[in-house]
Amino acid sequence: MSRRHDRSPHKAHDPAHSTADPEHDAAIATSHPMPSEHRKGLLPELYFRWRGGEITRLEAFCDVVFGFALTLLVVSLEVPRNYEELMAAMRGFVPFAVCFAQLIMIWRAHYIFSRRYGLEDSYTMVLNVVLLFVVLFYVYPLKFVFTLLFQQLTRAANSADLSMWQATVVMRIYAAGFAAVFVLFGLMYLHAYKLRRQLELDAAEVQETRNAIQENVLMVAIALLSFSFAIWYPALAGWTYALIGPVLTVHGTIFGKRVRLLAAAR
Repeated sequence: MSRRHDRSPHKAHDPAHSTADPEHDAAIATSHPMPSEHRKGLLPELYFRWRGGEITRLEAFCDVVFGFALTLLVVSLEVPRNYEELMAAMRGFVPFAVCFAQLIMIWRAHYIFSRRYGLEDSYTMVLNVVLLFVVLFYVYPLKFVFTLLFQQLTRAANSADLSMWQATVVMRIYAAGFAAVFVLFGLMYLHAYKLRRQLELDAAEVQETRNAIQENVLMVAIALLSFSFAIWYPALAGWTYALIGPVLTVHGTIFGKRVRLLAAAR
């Protein structure tokens, strides 16, 4: 296993993990030395020591692929040649924005994992490559689903009418891709958890790693629920993802307290 490990026990600031007492948070943040690439008060997480050092070739490659995936969202659009085509392109802004947000969410999850653990071993590299493959493969299905959804919501004249069977297939493809992404993230965090002693994770960091594993399992469960609905009720399959916000909020509220308590007990 190859990893970049900054042994200075810095704790970064994350509003989601912040306590109700600003003075307590400030005391934790200022009681530990910080790496040179961060400024005091602008650290990313309060209760997790980031072990990633300089950006590696693997991270740089992943960033390039994510950038290419974002390009694929718009590469099929031609430059508008008249007013009607311009308005048609503008109507594609909302689906593009939703797809853009989803890809950024995946990129940020990858970024947080890389910075937290700094893992570069073969197993982590394989999971990263598979993740990039899944992201690139599902860019067009992602764009198709949200473009179709927006057209139906706005009752656009050029809205494609899918048969029951076609809608079922499309939603199952989307659910399978969504589940695959978070299965891979779950495996990454599980791998980091198994290496917790080598990474020298403290109790709060171990709990946060467990929280991340559980969150990814919940995301996969929601995708599988959507997949099940897609078989018989494809219209309900898309709305299943509305569960993500409430489910992760409840999970974060309950288990985030454990992290804060363990950090306070250091």
